[in-house]
Amino acid sequence: MPIPSGGPAVDRSLLRDDVYRRLRDAIVDGTFQPGEQLKDGELAAWLGVSRTPVREALLRLGASGLVVALPGRSTRVSTIDSPAVRDARDVIAAMHELAVRQTAGRLGADDLARMREANRRFAAAVDSGDIDAALDADEEIHRIPVTVLGNRAVETVLDQFDPLVRRAERLRFSTDGHASVELHTRLIELIAAGDGPGAASVAFDIWHTLPPEDRAERS
Repeated sequence: MPIPSGGPAVDRSLLRDDVYRRLRDAIVDGTFQPGEQLKDGELAAWLGVSRTPVREALLRLGASGLVVALPGRSTRVSTIDSPAVRDARDVIAAMHELAVRQTAGRLGADDLARMREANRRFAAAVDSGDIDAALDADEEIHRIPVTVLGNRAVETVLDQFDPLVRRAERLRFSTDGHASVELHTRLIELIAAGDGPGAASVAFDIWHTLPPEDRAERS
């Protein structure tokens, strides 16, 4: 059959991003366990794509520290490495400190309402033991100031390192996330009051309540 001309091209960047997100989420939520070997052919068949976007996604995941690639041998899901998680956590904390410091007093009523509602959902998820819902609500709370800030460099850093910390953070929410509810409440009210330094201090405390990584490794 003749090939139609002038039709819209497939957006390969969207395909690459979707494959990356699917694999990233499968590692973060524990579908793929630390140490598990990832074969690009099997992953491509699972996702219904060619091997090329899978290989590109694995390279991105390697840069984030979620997989370890041994050239010519295999690619495996990384273990939860204490120094790597600690370093990533400190970088993420700094990015969120910057975001809330610069957006305090600038968020609109709708933004603040969304943060409060997300915190209510977070509290309910922690109470019910729904770790996935807790992580989703937590991410929404913290992403709102980042989005309002509109600093692409901050967003890029968070996109790279956030998944590594989120994987460790599942362990915290599976044991006790109740302290985070109060910290979120304080953060939101300080942002609403325009207290940038106070909000930045609470943001620092929130990200440094992750349990010691050596304890996470033993879990």
